[in-house]
Order: sequence, then C-alpha cells, then structure tokens
Amino acid sequence: MDSSSSFILTTVAVAIGFFTLLRKLRCHQEDYKENNSSSSTSSPPSSSSSLSPPSSLDRIWTHHVFPSFRGEDVRRDFLSHIQMEFQRMGITPFIDNEIKRGQSIGPELIRAIRESKIAIILLSRNYASSSWCLDELAEIMKCREELGQTVLAVFYKVDPSHVKKLTGDFGKVFKKTCAGKTKEHVGRWRQALANVATIAGYHSSNWDNEAAMIKKIATDISNLLNNSASSSDFDGLVGMTAHLKKMEPLLCLGSNEVRMIGIWGPSGIGKTTIARVVYNKLSNSFQLSVFIESIEAKYTRPCSDDYSAKLQLQQQFMSQITNQSDMKISHLGVVQDRLKDKKVLVVLDGVDQSMQLDAMAKETWWFGPGSRIIITTQDRKIFREHAINHIYKVDFPSTGEALQILCTYAFGQNSPKHGFEELAWEVTQLAGELPLGLRVIGSYFRGMSKLEWTKALPRLRSSLDADILSILKFSYDALDDEDKYLFLHIACFFNNKWIGRVEAYLADMFLDLRQGLNVLAEKSLISLNMGYITMHNLLAKLGRDIVRKQSLREPGQRLFLVDAREICKVLNLDANGSKSVIGINLNYGEDTIKEKLHISERAFKGMSNLQFLRFNGNNNTLHLPHGLEYISRKLRLLHWTYFPMTCLPPIFNSEFLVELELPYSKLEKMWEGIKPLPNLKWMDLSSSLNLKELPNLSTATNLQKLKLSDCSSLMKLPSTIGYTKNLLTLNLRNCSSLMNLPFFIENATNLELLYLGGCSSLVELPSSIGNLINLKVLDLSSLSCLVELPFSIGNATNLRKLNLDQCSSLVKLPLSIGNLQKLLSLKLRGCKKLVSLPQIPDSLFYIDAEDCESLEI
Repeated sequence: MDSSSSFILTTVAVAIGFFTLLRKLRCHQEDYKENNSSSSTSSPPSSSSSLSPPSSLDRIWTHHVFPSFRGEDVRRDFLSHIQMEFQRMGITPFIDNEIKRGQSIGPELIRAIRESKIAIILLSRNYASSSWCLDELAEIMKCREELGQTVLAVFYKVDPSHVKKLTGDFGKVFKKTCAGKTKEHVGRWRQALANVATIAGYHSSNWDNEAAMIKKIATDISNLLNNSASSSDFDGLVGMTAHLKKMEPLLCLGSNEVRMIGIWGPSGIGKTTIARVVYNKLSNSFQLSVFIESIEAKYTRPCSDDYSAKLQLQQQFMSQITNQSDMKISHLGVVQDRLKDKKVLVVLDGVDQSMQLDAMAKETWWFGPGSRIIITTQDRKIFREHAINHIYKVDFPSTGEALQILCTYAFGQNSPKHGFEELAWEVTQLAGELPLGLRVIGSYFRGMSKLEWTKALPRLRSSLDADILSILKFSYDALDDEDKYLFLHIACFFNNKWIGRVEAYLADMFLDLRQGLNVLAEKSLISLNMGYITMHNLLAKLGRDIVRKQSLREPGQRLFLVDAREICKVLNLDANGSKSVIGINLNYGEDTIKEKLHISERAFKGMSNLQFLRFNGNNNTLHLPHGLEYISRKLRLLHWTYFPMTCLPPIFNSEFLVELELPYSKLEKMWEGIKPLPNLKWMDLSSSLNLKELPNLSTATNLQKLKLSDCSSLMKLPSTIGYTKNLLTLNLRNCSSLMNLPFFIENATNLELLYLGGCSSLVELPSSIGNLINLKVLDLSSLSCLVELPFSIGNATNLRKLNLDQCSSLVKLPLSIGNLQKLLSLKLRGCKKLVSLPQIPDSLFYIDAEDCESLEI
C-alpha cells in the first residue's frame, strides 16, 4: 500500500463546481453525452464521467423498486409472490394500496416513481387496458432518460413483439383504451411501449418454473441495488477534495483521446488513496475497469527472462480486467488486440519498473477512445521513459490538514477533543507531515487519557530529529511481546499474503492469532483487506530494520534473513546459521546475485528451528551440490522456484509442512514410499517438466489445492489421491502425457475447480465425474481426443463454467447438460465436429461457438 489513508474506509464529497470547471478546460470539446451514452437499451445510461457524482447518484431514493402492473392480471399470483421475495431479500417496493385511482396519475404517484431507484414493468395481456398504467409507463420511461432510473421489463404471458408493434390481443386492448384520447396522449403511450419492448427483459414463456423466474428477478434487482449503492468508503478523507480538483484537468474527461496520467510522490503520502477514489467515482463510466494494487509487491514474479516476466504480468492484467481467472496468453500482443476498441479505466498502483508498464500499458493505442490509464509511482523516471506528461505531484498536507489527519485517527473527528488542543498540536508537529506517520501515531493515542498523552510525549520528542522509521517505531514499542513477534513475521515474510494461509502457517505459534491481527489493524500497523494482510512498505522496512539490529555483524543469529547478499553469505559457509533463524526469504536475480551460489552441505545444519523457507529467482543461480541433508525437521513452508534436485532427500521431514511449492523444479519424483502429510494444504509443482510421478498422497487428508500445470512428463496420478477428500482445486492444465484420471473422483466431492485443458493425451473422462456435486469450473479445452462427455456430467448441478474450446473431436453433448441450471458460461470455440446442442439451461449467460461451422444453435 502506498497511502497512509488507504486502509481507512472513507468517501469524498467533491465540490459542486467540478463539472463546470471541467467544461472550461483546454480539452477536446466532444459532445459528452454522445460519447458516453449507453448503447444498450437493457440498462440505464452510464453515470457521468466527471469526478463530481451525477445527479442520479446524489438523489435520495425513497423506494428500491416501483412496480407498474395491471392488478386484474397479476395482483393475486405473480405480484404477491414477487413481493414476498422482495421482503425476504430486504428490497423495499412502493405499494400503491393507499392511493385512490382516477383518470390519470396524480402528483403523489409521480413523486413515488421519481423516488424509486428501479422501476419494474409487469407487461401483461390487459396492461394496456388501463390509461393509468400507460401514464405510469410514460413517466417511468421519462425518468429512465432524465434521471438514469433503471428499468426492468417482465413480459408476463405476452409476446414482446405484440407490445412493440401493438398487435395481437395486446394491440386490440390498446386501441380500445386510445378511443377518445388526444393524438399527443396516444403518441406518448405508443413511444413508451415501443421503448420498453426493446429492453432485454424476462419472458415468462422461457420459464417452466414461475417460482424460479421470480427468484431470478428478485436476485437481479438485489444485485443491481448492491452495485449501485453509493460508497462511503472514503467519506471525510482529509484533503481529498483538493486533490481531486487538481486531478480533473489532468484526466480531461471530456476528451475522447486516450490519456495516461501519473500520480507521483514519496511512499506514504497518499498516492494509492487518490487513485482509489478516482477509480471508484469513474469506473462505472467505462466498458471495462481494473485497479491493480501494489504491483511492486504482488505482481513481479521471479522469471528466467524478461519476456516471461512480461508475459506473466500481461496475463494477470488481462485476467483481472476481463474477470476471467483461467485466462492463458502466449504472446504480448493480447492487450492491444482485446482492448483497442474498448473504453477502459486502468489504475496501475505502485509501479517500480518500466518493464511492468511495457507489459500492461506500453502504448496509448493499445486502448480504445476515451480510455484513461492512471499510474502511481515513487520513481518519476518511469514517466519520462514512457513519455507520460500528465503528472500529478502529491504534496505534503498543510499544517491544518496534518492536524485533521491526526485527530481523525486519535479522536474519530477532524479536530481535537476539548482539553487536548495543545497536546494534539504538539504531537502533530512531532509526527511530521507524512500522512502515514500521522495515521500510525494517531492510532497509537486513540482512547488514551490526557495523562497518558502527557506521559508519552517525552519519548516522542526524542525522535524529533530522527527519520520516519523512528516515529513509526514509537507505536511498535507500545505493543506487547506477542504482538511484536507477529508484526515481525508479517514484515519479513507474510506481507501481502492471504489471511487464510498465514493463519495456517502460524496457528500453532500464537495463542490467538486472529486477535493479534486485529490488534495490529487497530493500531494501523497492518490492513486486513479483501482477505489479505497488507503492511505499508515503510512499516515493513521498520520490521526488517528491527530484525537486522538483532545481530548487526552475524546475520545467521537473527530471527529472519531477508537481505539477498547476507543470505548468500550465510548459505555459502558451513554451519553459519543458528537455531535463532525461523525464516529465510530470498528473492534473487541478476541484480542481487551476479554469480552462481553453491549452497554449502552444512549450511542449514545449525538452523534447527527453520520453519519458513522461500527462494524466488531464476534458473541459473542456486545450486545444491551436496543436497539437503540438514534441512530443518520443523519446516512448515517450502517455496523454492527452480528447485535444483531431482528428488527430495530421504530424510526430508514433511510432518509439519503446510505448503510445498516447487514450480519449475528439476524433480523427477518427490520421494520414495509414504511420508506423513497431515498438515499439507497447498502443493504446487507446476512447470516441473521432468516430473514423471507423484508420491503416495494417502496421508494428505487436508490437501486443498494441487497445482500440476505444465508437468508435461506426468503420465498418471496415484490412486491414493482419492484420500484427499478436502481437495478444492486440481490444476492439471497442459499435462500432455497424462493418459487417464483415476477413479478418485468418486471421493473428491468437495472439488470446486478442475482444470484439464491441454491434456492432449486424455481420451475420456471418468464416468463418475458427475459425483463432483460441488464442481463450479471445469476446463476441458484442447482435449483433441475427447469424443463425448459422460452423461453423468448433468449431476454436477453447481457447475458455473464449462470450457470445451478446441475439443476438435467432440461430436455431441449429452442431454443431461440441460440439468446444469447454474451454468453461466459455455465455451465451444473450435469444436468443428459438433453439430447440435441439446436444450441449454436458462441460466446460461455466455456462449462462445466461434469456428463451429456445423453447429446449429
């Protein structure tokens, strides 16, 4: 994270005059409404691209839903049922029981329509028999155009074409209602009916089960309400209004050009928070949007060459912006090919290498007209290298703003509590201007009495001339020993890691790990966001500095080893490490280790308490000429990219292993015989090209994820994999030598994700695949020998995504496909022999059948 305030859930109220200011900027004067209006009639117009929220978002909606209906057709059955579903889901509809109906709708009903966020029109056979209903409809369609009101249509036992063309029984009823009405009145009704008929709505004729239809409508409305709810995540953030005013001319939102904007400033000053606020306000106005956070920490994977690194980054970028987790790319031209005609909003946060921009946003022409690419960095050189001239330099807060930041975290308000004025002012001066320091110190003083503030000041004054780390250490020193210990673990080893995994690694080491994490979060020393533990890089630097000072001259006597050169020094000497070391975190490459490192035979002998070992780097650096005879028996995490041995040593102890990751290894097999694996949850051997077999996994009863993608020599799986009843993910993608799957599937009832794409030697699937009742994603792409799917596939009723791309021998799909009532995505690209489809589920949202010349849909 880059901003001192990015951990805080707050929203910004933007000054009223922004939109006027934007119009005065020296930008291209394209007609904004023409460029940004929605092309789809099935959704309301997109929100304004200005940083000032449009009026439709500022409105206070009294009702969630306004239903327009003909009572005699739907009140007793369909309407009553959907209202019950609304009540169950917490959706508030407008109810008109108290309104007396007359010849036309009155001001009370007009107000109810305009104060409803969503209007749902139940078009039934006799809907047009009521001038009241037709007036409601005309008013709703007016609100759709003027206020951005969302409108949904339900064609209940009526044909949409009859509504649009005013034919059939619906047309006859309409003509009777029009008798005696003015031409203007009838014209308004005709236009409203024509417009509503073009909305992609719900057709009762497509549903065999009315209850399922009602549930689907209510669920969709609930999701619309959730997605359109105004965010309060950045409410009251100090100084943000001023930042956004300065950002508007750089964004130049009225222009149709593609523009890259840089946000530049030191660590902890607020770059990420500014970018996040801009993204939250604008993302709904773009076809696609993505916020990629902390690139420097999360998205630079160790690779053997620069091209591979770029390929991984581009794959991660495209996966996120298209929301396609299983995306694979084979070259660097995918971004421009897929996005050149799309208006996108991209935020690349924490860029620290030009290579990262080269991979994800090298050129403006990669993106469609009106796109905006926002990059945050501490290194202005990156902007120069990419000719990015629209740069916002984030300044330090003013003295008054600094006081407000401190008070926000110390008192929960933007000014000091009564009696704390002088104390808060002095602490603000001592903490410096950096927002991160103000946040951490403010959090430290939260809830303290005036006496406690006074007692703490002398020690804070002694750090006045020190750097920011001394200021931050003030809060670290106030932790108890257990929380300090946890802080150091996160700073040195588990920053930006998934909470669930960290809990699995550390559960036996702390009395109450979750409570410890909450304490650190309350002190603003970490953030628990989206399932991840995030510590600001300055705080991580503080933790590593504290560990380094445990033994300045002898790195092998420290708790953690994190410096590449110091780690090399320790590993290159016999028995230079001690039992103090519990973790080694080495990220190596050409910039850190210029020569091959031959690890000493006895390097790990003294490290009897080593629990966490992570080696990330390239293929030609670390060598084990004498093996791993002395590796710790207490190892919990082993992550070694390009592991250099063909087999783990016979004495290797696996009893405490929670995670075993050896991607790109030289392994041919893991070990001989059966080893205890009671704690193993995650295993990754992907891209181990020489791996021919897996060991007996009967003891891995808690294994949740097994990744074997690109293990091209792997010919079979052990039958004992059936004992892994807790397995959630099995990735066998591109295991091209795999001939068949064992019948373990009968027991893998918890499996949710199964990737078999590229297993080109796989001829058939186990008939028991339908036993995977919790399966959500099944990737069978490029199984060129697969002729048909087992009929039992229809029993996997929770399946959401089925990928059959390039299954060139596939002739037909089983009729049981129709049972997959939760299926959302079906990919059939390149299935050239497929002639027809069985009845597909109503739930299907996306189907890709490109290059299926013989297929009739």
